[in-house]
Amino acid sequence: MRSKRRRGIAGLILWGLAASGPAAQESRSEYDGRRKAMVRFHLQGRDISDRRVLAVMGEVPRHLFVPPAYRPQAYEDYPLPIEEGQTISQPYIVALMTQALKLRGGERVLEVGTGSGYQAAVLSGLADRVYTIEYHEPLARSAAERLRTLGYANVEVRAGDGFFGWPEKGPFEGIMVTCAARWIPPPLVEQLAEGGRLVLPLEEAEGLQTLTLVTKVEGRPRVEPMTLVRFVPMLGEVRKK
Repeated sequence: MRSKRRRGIAGLILWGLAASGPAAQESRSEYDGRRKAMVRFHLQGRDISDRRVLAVMGEVPRHLFVPPAYRPQAYEDYPLPIEEGQTISQPYIVALMTQALKLRGGERVLEVGTGSGYQAAVLSGLADRVYTIEYHEPLARSAAERLRTLGYANVEVRAGDGFFGWPEKGPFEGIMVTCAARWIPPPLVEQLAEGGRLVLPLEEAEGLQTLTLVTKVEGRPRVEPMTLVRFVPMLGEVRKK
């Protein structure tokens, strides 16, 4: 898991935070403690039991994926705003969706909705290759640079409409959609490998959203509801139909 990203981030400057010198060392130590507490109380303290998921979420520096003003809140269990009117999901939901994919290493995973890149960084430590699509081009550019700078070399980012997936990179053993769709996009089911798992929030009546697991069995989707959630809406083609 750790071999897929460079160790150490001293000297980097991300969103105005200089990560060098004694003050930065103290800050990193403080964030390390908060991250461990997040895993212990918000993940292990609930129903997150996949040890690989717990380990990677105890390693990825979530505070470097949120704007500076929100870094003191980075390891609290609620979503935070990022650019373009989007959000970074609460840690528990990140862990729950990741655990639902049941990754064991070696998989190719597609993410729809890159945001700041945090979820892709988590998936990076669990899969062989991660392909992530962001509808907002400025977010795609900044996430790609952030992931590159932090050493997540097995992640590829592009701007586009995630409804259509990334067919030339498939099939995928896992697909994660981090924005709410009105229905399951058919291209994503087509690009899902046999036995693969797709997790996404689906819009229901009266503004409700249900986190949903889709497993491809004999070429057909088997759908299982998981829990109620709240995500920003999926944009693009899914809004036209």
